[in-house]
Amino acid sequence: MRENVLHLKAPGNWINDPNGFIYYDGWYHLFFQHFPYAPVWGTMHWGHAVSRDLVHWKHLGIAVFPTKSYDRNGVFSGSAIERGGELCLYYSAVRYLKENPENIHCAPEGGFETSQAMITSSDGFHFENWKDKRQIIPVIHNREMADPADTRDPKVWREMGRYYMVLGSTWEKKQGQAVFFISEDGEHWEFLSRQPKEAFGHTLECPDLFRLGDQRILLGSPMGVMKDGLEYPSNAMGWRAEFQPETGKLELLGEGQLVDCGMDLYAPQTTLDRDGRRVMIAWMRMPKAAEPENSEDGLPWNGMMCLPRVVEVKDGHIYFRVHPEVEKHFAPAAAAEMTVLMEGWKEQGRGMGIFRIKTKLPEGEGLNIGGYRIWREDGAIKTDRSQVFQGISGYRTCFSTPQVEGECRLDIFVEPNLIEIFVNEGEYVLSSVVYDMKPFVEGKADSWYVFS
Repeated sequence: MRENVLHLKAPGNWINDPNGFIYYDGWYHLFFQHFPYAPVWGTMHWGHAVSRDLVHWKHLGIAVFPTKSYDRNGVFSGSAIERGGELCLYYSAVRYLKENPENIHCAPEGGFETSQAMITSSDGFHFENWKDKRQIIPVIHNREMADPADTRDPKVWREMGRYYMVLGSTWEKKQGQAVFFISEDGEHWEFLSRQPKEAFGHTLECPDLFRLGDQRILLGSPMGVMKDGLEYPSNAMGWRAEFQPETGKLELLGEGQLVDCGMDLYAPQTTLDRDGRRVMIAWMRMPKAAEPENSEDGLPWNGMMCLPRVVEVKDGHIYFRVHPEVEKHFAPAAAAEMTVLMEGWKEQGRGMGIFRIKTKLPEGEGLNIGGYRIWREDGAIKTDRSQVFQGISGYRTCFSTPQVEGECRLDIFVEPNLIEIFVNEGEYVLSSVVYDMKPFVEGKADSWYVFS
């Protein structure tokens, strides 16, 4: 299979959440939710890709798939740790209680249960799905602890000589909650606490709690927080937080902030890179499949990952900066080179046709990139993708950052199905899935770069 560069895309058919993101034995491993049979959500497997540098990705096929009674209907999202030299993958295992006779890949509403499971590998590349799996937390039927269906997405880490797990869950489908477990060995787990919060909507998904220096950050995807009736009522959020390992008490400090103001981004997951930086990758939701001509397997594909982003905190605000490895792969380009690049980007294959624009954007000015509009109004960066999102209804087309104080520097990464705008080195990021881009750029660009 050919490499993906910068953005890991579905090898064909469907991907969603990043899973098991880890730097292990000299490789970055990125697993992901994968339905290998159609470009739609279905019975989940874990696809697997690896990279040496977070930029060049190689697909390795399916790593984890349903084999047990408890995961027969889906290997849902989870995380990875290294333990005693082994790679340990933790995931949510789904079993349907009812069957939809017209579509066996989807359960009737409420007709499923979820437990937590793990699988180990001695090298990170080979997984024995029949032999090395085990269920580590059975279905939770005590609703005072968690929900038997909607308790999922284990993120595991080691601290103070013990292992901790945080799960996303709900209380009575009314309030989202984080549920914590503790373990001495990473396999035998005890309930520690449940932490319901209004900020978690009606259900919390994909929680990720980690340290940044002397403070903690919680990333998560609360459901039911957007009330405008359009698709994607859930979004990825970040909070500064305090966590007490002894009791499992979680406190959110101040208001949460959007991980990405474009709102297509979901289910972020972080790990430490080889240099100890906290790096995040997340799923970019696509409302329709992209054409098959540029896929790895010649199939329609749906779903991709954002650029790797370094997570930092400055003056109480969470920044998501372009990872330094990405910076290494862009070279300055002349305007003539950009014209050739844009005219040919649809024919050049995956990973080609990628370019980058850096510019300052004063109040009232803007850019038009292939029909995608960016402008500054009332201090905020605003975008409109309606011209490159035609024929798609029920999804947002206009987005905005909060007001940006002072100078506004934009670093814009463009490829045929995704535009990512970094404002003031990651103070805010606004990313949009797009379709049918045209080969032109209107407006002032201070400098151009091409992928090399």
